[in-house]
Amino acid sequence: MMLDTLGVGLLGTRTAVFNKALKYSQAYTSDERSSVWGTSEISLPPHYAAFVNGIAVHSMDFDDTWHPATHPSGAVLPALLALAETLPSQPSGLDLLLAFNVGIEVQGRLMRFSTEAYNIPERFHPPSVVGVMGSAAASAKLLALSPAQCTHALAIAASSAGAPLANAATQTKPLHIGNAARRGLEAAQLAQLGLEGNPAILDKDCGFGVYYKDYSPSAIPHSASGDFKWMLENQDVAFKRIPAHLGMHWVVDAALAAREKLENTERNFDLRKIRRVTLRVPPSKYIDCPSPTSEHQARHSFQFNCGSALLDNNVTVSSFSEAQINRPALKELLSKVEVETPEDNKPSFDKMYCEVKIETDQGQTYGARCDTFYGHWRKPLSQRDLVEKFSVNASSVLCTEGVEGVIDVIGNIEQVRGSSILTSYLRMTTSQHRQLYRTRNF
Repeated sequence: MMLDTLGVGLLGTRTAVFNKALKYSQAYTSDERSSVWGTSEISLPPHYAAFVNGIAVHSMDFDDTWHPATHPSGAVLPALLALAETLPSQPSGLDLLLAFNVGIEVQGRLMRFSTEAYNIPERFHPPSVVGVMGSAAASAKLLALSPAQCTHALAIAASSAGAPLANAATQTKPLHIGNAARRGLEAAQLAQLGLEGNPAILDKDCGFGVYYKDYSPSAIPHSASGDFKWMLENQDVAFKRIPAHLGMHWVVDAALAAREKLENTERNFDLRKIRRVTLRVPPSKYIDCPSPTSEHQARHSFQFNCGSALLDNNVTVSSFSEAQINRPALKELLSKVEVETPEDNKPSFDKMYCEVKIETDQGQTYGARCDTFYGHWRKPLSQRDLVEKFSVNASSVLCTEGVEGVIDVIGNIEQVRGSSILTSYLRMTTSQHRQLYRTRNF
């Protein structure tokens, strides 16, 4: 999860939304400075470094997703790395890993107090709700706050939670992750200074319960008891192969399979012969976008991702460029796409499916169904493919030494003596930095 988050974050530092957030954040100064990933010279006050790096992670919707539905890592890791650079004593890799795990665990625990949270969201973007709580918990762990201070950190963070789903498919959506990282870090530091909130914030309907209609918290066994189990040991995590909403992965795999059946019979995919394309997907208004005009709408469009897969026999990072979105051939194909939402197709990443049916002007039909795409927790990416994804993404920003260094550090995180070596590699964008960090200090 850490490696994938760093990879998509590095790639995201080349997006328009990241650069707008960076320009804004550079207006702020402080004595404490933290690194901006993928840059060799830029640093920001730690809260703003967490903010822009969090935005980078989600800028292309390429970050991890799990069940119940949220993006868990993007709000936590940027906050921790920004905080680690400001501490008087440099945390070890194990310190960083434990704090990261706490931040992820807290999000999962909170979401399991609601059955509503298991479905594709309808009102709030989940990382804006649980992500800020995860960031606060992780930051509190790295700061070694007392149990009472940790409680107050969560209470403070809860007052910064929540972002409406109406901003999905816009440039504002990545800010949900950036804000969660920043506000969670701030909450932990305010609690460290003695600021207090309602210690029962997680138990009240008018507390954290406002975000879920059926919120029903329950006591967690003490960690020293035999009944305590880490939720992370059995967590469902999906890693994306394409930079788009998770639901698009079912559509793309089904479309590619349907295209292959067509080509096996008719030898090639000829747009002129396509009469209709039918998608059978779960009901979800914010990812049903028939005519996207921006990259962010395209990342949330069943129709666009199906059309791109059918036309190009692939969906990649470049598929969401303005030139690709505005292709006449793609627009012609999108005009032939129809969407159906069968009652048995539930809006849940654990239960949904996608069917794609291609009908030709000669009456032939070619269809395929995807129940589980490669990268889903039921069919996880191999370690080799995870590393390959990171390498491809990171190499667009870092030099070879930086890419290999990050892989090495994350792979040996429990033995790393000082976390600053990771930050050093994340800033290694040109050859002039290679000699300085030639020796790895584990």
